[in-house]
Amino acid sequence: MSVTPDETLDCSGLACPMPILKTKKAIDALKVGQVLKMIATDPGSSSDMNAWTQKTGHELLESQQDGNKFIFFIKKTK
Repeated sequence: MSVTPDETLDCSGLACPMPILKTKKAIDALKVGQVLKMIATDPGSSSDMNAWTQKTGHELLESQQDGNKFIFFIKKTK
């Protein structure tokens, strides 16, 4: 699956909860249907992002790991 993000947010080097807080702020700035690519280096970000998207109702389109980076594609749904 190839997702083209509307915005990219690099949270490399940040520890929980900063990637989630920055993701929320970035998603809030998008229009419904747009996609945010978030890059994190915190190993806990995978479970954090799963929980956050379930709680907020935004759609986690894809998540992948590239070396020590965790990459998420989140679609704003509301």
